[in-house]
This record gives sequence, C-alpha cells and structure tokens, in this order.
Amino acid sequence: MTKAIKLLTALPQAQRERLMELAKEVSFPEDGRIFEAGGTADRFWVIRSGAVNLDQEVTSHKRVTVASLGAGDLLGWSWLFPPYTWDFGAVAFSRVRAYEYDAAAVLALSVEDPLLGLSLVRTVAEILASRLEVTRGKLLDAYVGRRPV
Repeated sequence: MTKAIKLLTALPQAQRERLMELAKEVSFPEDGRIFEAGGTADRFWVIRSGAVNLDQEVTSHKRVTVASLGAGDLLGWSWLFPPYTWDFGAVAFSRVRAYEYDAAAVLALSVEDPLLGLSLVRTVAEILASRLEVTRGKLLDAYVGRRPV
C-alpha cells in the first residue's frame, strides 16, 4: 500500500504559502452533509481535524461509504476536471475543521503561477492514484477474500 499523500505537505514551501493565502477556515458539524454527488464542484478543502466519509448513493434509501478522510487529507477533486460536478457525496463523520479553497481563485493562481499549477495537478493526481490503490485493495479483499502477495 502506498503512503497517504497530503496536499499541503507535498507542495514545495513557496507554493504552499501562496495556496494558503487563499485558504478560508471553515467547520462542519458532526453528521453535516458537505456536498452531494452531482452538485457543482466549485471548491475543495484540506481537512485540519475530524473525519469525513465519502459516500455513494446505491438506492434511494441506501448510501455506501467508499472512503474515509482525516487530518491533512484533500476533500474534493472534481473542481479540477470537467464537468465540475461531485462524483461522490461527503458527510462529516465527526466535527470537522478545514481549510476551504475557492476553485476559481486557485485555478486563476495556477494560471498566474504555472509551477504552482503543475505541482498542484501532479499532487492531486498522486492523491487520486493512492486512493485508487487503496480502493482496489478493499475490492480484492471483499470479492476475492485475500489479496495476492
């Protein structure tokens, strides 16, 4: 399993500082819905404390948790790719404090500072690859019973 990648610590210090200038501190109550699948993805968060579950609605009465995120984790990546809608829903599992970023402002900064933009895209891609690997392992465990060594 790969090591979890944290967006803010993965960026070089100068780029992290530029990104932090756009951060807004927010909080979500326990059991508070942060966003719904299909909604407009116009922001993202870096979790400071607490836990968030990503979920998928499988029937009109049932949601399945597909991932759990905690301190340092990136919440939301759909803002980076068309059609800019959430692929999953997100709910605060406990009280959550986070840095919130307006996607349009971050994208504008990425155009202004192409090195930051490239670092940001690469880091988000690494995060997604890591999460895909974790999900793959869970699926193998669930459906095969045991992962091959």
